[in-house]
Amino acid sequence: MAMKQLPGYADLTKRLRFSPEQGRIWRDSERCVLLSQSALTTLRSQLVVQLGLARARRLFWDMGFAEGARCAVEAKELRPDRGFLEAFAVGPQAHALTGFGWTEIETLDSDSASGHFHGSFVVHDSIEAAVHLATDGVSADSVCWLQTGFASGFASSFAGQPIVMREIECQGMGDGACLLHAKPEAEWPELDDVEKSVPPQMLANSQADRHEFVPGVSAGYHAVRNMIERAAGTDASLLFLGETGVGKEVFAKMAHRASLRKDAPFVALNCAAIPEGLIEAELFGVAKGAYTGAVASRPGRFELAHGGTLFLDEISMLSPLAQSKVLRVIQEGEFERVGDTRTTRVDVRLLAASNIDLETAMEAGHFRADLFFRLATLPIQVPPLRQRREDIPGLMEHFRAKYAQRHRRKVAGFTARSINALLMHEYPGNVRELERMVERAVLLVNDGEAIDLRHLFLGSDRACIRVGLALTNDGRVSGAEVGGEKAQSIGHLLGLLRQNGEGLKAVESMIIKAAPEAARGNVAQAARDLGLTRRQLASRLEKIGR
Repeated sequence: MAMKQLPGYADLTKRLRFSPEQGRIWRDSERCVLLSQSALTTLRSQLVVQLGLARARRLFWDMGFAEGARCAVEAKELRPDRGFLEAFAVGPQAHALTGFGWTEIETLDSDSASGHFHGSFVVHDSIEAAVHLATDGVSADSVCWLQTGFASGFASSFAGQPIVMREIECQGMGDGACLLHAKPEAEWPELDDVEKSVPPQMLANSQADRHEFVPGVSAGYHAVRNMIERAAGTDASLLFLGETGVGKEVFAKMAHRASLRKDAPFVALNCAAIPEGLIEAELFGVAKGAYTGAVASRPGRFELAHGGTLFLDEISMLSPLAQSKVLRVIQEGEFERVGDTRTTRVDVRLLAASNIDLETAMEAGHFRADLFFRLATLPIQVPPLRQRREDIPGLMEHFRAKYAQRHRRKVAGFTARSINALLMHEYPGNVRELERMVERAVLLVNDGEAIDLRHLFLGSDRACIRVGLALTNDGRVSGAEVGGEKAQSIGHLLGLLRQNGEGLKAVESMIIKAAPEAARGNVAQAARDLGLTRRQLASRLEKIGR
């Protein structure tokens, strides 16, 4: 069968920038490095020796999957007005651009509405195969782990469902080229642990806990998970920080399941949901006769969590008195029930979360400094969903399966335009917003049909699409034209410049000054937004006397 013709590489290559004087290479605003074949050979060999073959393969496959998922999100933006094949070709072409080998698309057949996805891809001159052949000779098994992980991650994110790319032939096995076959995860008769979309070591035993697990492949997700795993064998307090809806409680449950207390209770309390007058009773319990109606003693959350983990969400909402009592439990491991004089001892690991900046609250006198420093043994910042878009396809499928089972519905998957809308949405409500959107869609879609735009967005509710992009009426992603309010703003700016007799340099100074403020004081982010290094931005700010 004739190979499908791929588009040119110009839109990909122009994203690369080199600055040898500064020792930097960028792809857009992301810094990259060149890795020689000899360095990759050493890295791979050492990882196989130190981790073992199975764990090394898992590591490389996961790395490839995460990069492929990120690349798929970018593909929607890079070729917004192009057909399916040209947009999908970003994956194979980006893979080639990094020097891992060049790909021909032999067959590619996809229908997102029915969940159908079949493809066949020939990869020539694989560097992974070359590395393996140089060190270990011909293998009995396929050896291109990064390559298959990247291809699986890209296809899964692009199609909005778990797709597994498997090497049917491999140069490392003595074949002339690497042949990858792609189809949905459920259609493969047998998958090993590496190929499964959810890493098995992070899943709990019960079906209920499996629905609480939220998958992720982004760098931000892995940074959080790595921090949790570092503290897994300890009783260190963890403080989860991030916007509302990013999944702080889900990560707290992950920390509990990874801990030595995993077989003991996990107890959660949302401090913002309890009236101030009742919060102490909820935390520490009530003694019989403590107040009118207290006809029996009642344990609080600390007692219920004895031997296990207590998670206090929105801990900033605790009153000063409650904060002092929580601090005592952390320090001394004891407390008194409301209305009691007897001391109760407990053994609890405390996890906490806040959607506001606790350091700012501490400086304003709203949060105790001693409690903050006790809690912040290991602060973990959970990024918002708009900063980890490569996690969206996995989350979509996770919530679809969860709510289809809960509401006893048969949902085929997602249409292409619904996938585009969900990938481009800004998510002010983060993961919680995505979850509610998918649950709503599961309830509205007819049995056996795929989720479409009309099931996700109702009435005046519209997708909040990223700046610089637009969603056409038929659901395609397109480049947003400068018009409307944006054109008026630019016209207004030019009018002010003419009025004041200023030119382009004044505009540049205004942008340079505004960038750190727009990035909420994060100078590194402001520099990335402007396509500069941090040092370059600092130098320009200094020149204009900020």
